[in-house]
Amino acid sequence: MIRITRHYVDVPQGDGSRRRVHYRQAGSGPPLLMIHQSPRNSGEYAPLIERWAEHFTCIAPDTPGFGQSDPLPGAPEIDDFADALVATMDALGLPPCPAYGFHSGGIILVTALKRHPARFTGLAIGGYAIWTPQEMALFGERYLPPFEPSSYGEHLVWLWNRMLEQSWFFPWFDVRDAARLPGAHADVARIDMAVREMLDSGAAYRAGYGAVLRAPRDIPSADAMTPPVLISAYDGDPLQAHIDRLGDMPQGWRAEKCATPADHQALSLAFLKDLPQAHTLVPDQSHDAGFVPIETPEFSGLIHWQGDPGAGVLIVHAPGEELERGRVDALAIDLPGHGLSDGWPGEAPTDWAAWQRVIDAVAAQFGLTDIRLPDVPQGDAELLFPDLSPDRYGTHLIRAWQIVRARHFFSPHHAVGAANAIAFDPGAIRPECLAGEHRALLRARAARAYYQAINNR
Repeated sequence: MIRITRHYVDVPQGDGSRRRVHYRQAGSGPPLLMIHQSPRNSGEYAPLIERWAEHFTCIAPDTPGFGQSDPLPGAPEIDDFADALVATMDALGLPPCPAYGFHSGGIILVTALKRHPARFTGLAIGGYAIWTPQEMALFGERYLPPFEPSSYGEHLVWLWNRMLEQSWFFPWFDVRDAARLPGAHADVARIDMAVREMLDSGAAYRAGYGAVLRAPRDIPSADAMTPPVLISAYDGDPLQAHIDRLGDMPQGWRAEKCATPADHQALSLAFLKDLPQAHTLVPDQSHDAGFVPIETPEFSGLIHWQGDPGAGVLIVHAPGEELERGRVDALAIDLPGHGLSDGWPGEAPTDWAAWQRVIDAVAAQFGLTDIRLPDVPQGDAELLFPDLSPDRYGTHLIRAWQIVRARHFFSPHHAVGAANAIAFDPGAIRPECLAGEHRALLRARAARAYYQAINNR
């Protein structure tokens, strides 16, 4: 069975700081770099990684500002994203290797190949956008509105519907019959995943997505000497029509239309396997954050951690929360079904022993002996942590926002009245603060079970 692991790598910056990049990895063959589209993250490639890991060591970073990767400073353009990708390859220790990218991921790769041709042995690209001046003007005006959290969660209503309708119309705001897409859907799981990715990215989505939309046609001239490139697009892909706009390309480049996503992936894989391959390697990773594999009778998966493994202290968060970022005096973890850690298989346990075995396994992995559990309030578990499963209309997003806001004013949050009023810090209810708590609560799929378990100790 192929297991995808997750890691961080720190990319040195010119000012002496570091930019943290999160990446997924699987396989044991020659390296293949995989760059996702915007505003997604490397998680979109999980099914593809599981298949292609039979042939490659697949390495899929979150591009800057998406997923769990730090954004680039200022107002970056496509060249900055291309150079940042090559800097990430340097930090990982990657030699020249093949790469795959879909849509905006492909645009970043083509720009990177043009600027740094010696770093790649070839590219397989899923759709390459060649916008007309009229299309670029349309996108520039409306495609990337500001995205900031609002006090009462109004931004969540807009976000859900924007992600829902982007499969109905292209561009998403062009609500005309002529702009309808053939693959319209109301797949709750897909919409919810896209919404969560946007919540992780926040305002940074405009920088990454905007740089791609503003990018000029960056294909090298027909007489340029470059590694080979395959560009393909399937029926129903809005960029399939752009195949006819590509114009003259260098020798070794080709473009093809195909029928299905599976056809596109098969074409890409065959092309990538024929490229010169690099030697197998173990990419570098950060030493103060990562994901540790844990095996207990009840749990098998990755536990997210951050902090100082040498501090001797393990910090465990409260139900519905996640690890405290930036700690340097301890090592903190996300428990299963919380934060960025994997979930429990099936229903989360309500007996404390199962949770304690995970905590003990992490402590043993890092040689920690001082384990600090949180204080938790008493209350009705179902009221404290109601079902936040996604629904067709995105109401779970609003419910979660109301919970994180109300719990600053009342304890427990659902008991609204003078007797339950608590002192609060006005700074803590700023929308940007609530947004972090909101993401943590949405990720806390096992919060109720954890609450019951810790109270049953």
